[in-house]
Amino acid sequence: MLGWSVTFFVVALIAAALGFGGLAGTFAGVAQILFFVFIALLILTFVARAVRGNSPL
Repeated sequence: MLGWSVTFFVVALIAAALGFGGLAGTFAGVAQILFFVFIALLILTFVARAVRGNSPL
């Protein structure tokens, strides 16, 4: 999921460089949403592993 977030961010940068402001904003918004979903799932995974007694690393 982090890979998709980075991909959308790169596409947003390219679109902004080419002058497609609306499209760049859309891609940047999607990248931001995916990044925060990734962070939430990462924290949820760490908490679940800690509760089960497994080491998070």
